[in-house]
Amino acid sequence: MTESANPSPHSADDPADNPLPHPSPHPSPHSFVPPALSFNRDSGDGWVEDGTGRRFWGRFGAAGLLAHDRERGILLQHRANWSHFGGTWGLPGGARHHDETSVQGAIREANEEAGVPAEALTLRFTSTLDLGFWSYTTVVVDVATPFDAVIADAESIEVRWVPIDEVSTLPLHPGFESAWPALRTGLEHGTVLVVDAANVVGSKPDGWWNDRLGATERFATALAGRAIHGFPAEALGIEHDSEPGSSTWWPSILVVVEGQARGTVIGDEAHPETDARPGTPAKAHDLATALSLVRAEADGDQAIVDTVQRLLAPEFPGTPSPQVLVVTADRELRTRVQLLGAAVRGPNWLWQLLEAPPAE
Repeated sequence: MTESANPSPHSADDPADNPLPHPSPHPSPHSFVPPALSFNRDSGDGWVEDGTGRRFWGRFGAAGLLAHDRERGILLQHRANWSHFGGTWGLPGGARHHDETSVQGAIREANEEAGVPAEALTLRFTSTLDLGFWSYTTVVVDVATPFDAVIADAESIEVRWVPIDEVSTLPLHPGFESAWPALRTGLEHGTVLVVDAANVVGSKPDGWWNDRLGATERFATALAGRAIHGFPAEALGIEHDSEPGSSTWWPSILVVVEGQARGTVIGDEAHPETDARPGTPAKAHDLATALSLVRAEADGDQAIVDTVQRLLAPEFPGTPSPQVLVVTADRELRTRVQLLGAAVRGPNWLWQLLEAPPAE
């Protein structure tokens, strides 16, 4: 929340900002009287200023969760009257804690405000507004397991699943209203990487020919471990209106293995937090879509072509197909998948992504 114009999609609320002199010890979301200020404040609770009088809530920035359920739409929060821009609709979210990533902060806040269970979500992408001294990140997730949202604190008059086409008909928080068109476009955009493992592994002269299976397992494990942190939108060829580096995506990844490498097993080190996944914000990146192996029965190239054909066939009439990126240097295979509508990238492109440090 800010005292002036708010460029963020949604932000945390601070009862101290309300000028009414007598805070209520028993807050109601319908009241215009703010709740009493707690002495046990979280580490991120506090203002930051830009030097011109504008101030923003969240000492370490803020984050909000946009949960998308294919059947029900977007989970929105009808904001308490006492809050900043009270009575409008926005995303559950708030100030990040110290040493908390944007994904962790958004999921924690959504759980505290609307009972959103972390284990029901799959990461899609994030979009960050970074002012230098303060940032706000919208964390976009797909609902993998349907759940019922609840009003879990006094910051909400109502929480409701709103069909995508009806979101803009509501009185929206100004920041979320301005961000919604780009976020909606992102929801309609899916990205899938189809990796020609034999070609990518074979592009590095590191002795893979002595142990094709072991080399493939090391590669797949490294890719799975890096993928849980997501990749920059621009690296995936995803167009967006924000500054470079401000949007991170978690694409689905299919690694096609053949021959001796059909026995590939992804090492446990790729997912060190898998066993502790349910609901724990500290394990939030475990919500990334897992890497999948496609074991070719015979011809690896044909398995890749078949996979691309399946991906580009619309799941439902009128629904957009995902962007499919095939990673291979094989000229004939590149031509075959391009004719189907896929884009192609070379092995060096993927190796560079693996070596690049994650954003958070």
